[in-house]
This record gives sequence, C-alpha cells and structure tokens, in this order.
Amino acid sequence: MKVSSYRDLVVWQKAMDPVVLVYELTSHFPSHEMFGLTSQLRKAAVSIPSNIAEGQARSNH
Repeated sequence: MKVSSYRDLVVWQKAMDPVVLVYELTSHFPSHEMFGLTSQLRKAAVSIPSNIAEGQARSNH
C-alpha cells in the first residue's frame, strides 16, 4: 500500500489524539508554568507524531 503522506497513516492520526489532549489540559495550567512544565509536556506529546512523520519520510526516499 502506497502512502502519499504521513497524515494518511493511522498510527500518526492516533498519535495526534494525545497531542490535542495535552494542549487542552495544559491550557488550564498556571501561566507561570508556560515555559516549564507546560512546555515540556507539549514538546513530549508533539515528538511522537513528529517522529512517525520523519520515519515515514525516510522510508519513502
């Protein structure tokens, strides 16, 4: 099966669910945490689908 974009991957789509949840939850954190815990949680959540997309790009080239 040919995948034209990482966005077509079910695993990437499922990996985006926690990203949305983390952003939603951390939006309620105190503002003084924006550059501490909030930032770390968001970066960790985003790294999962980002790594999937990067891996898919490498496998296509």
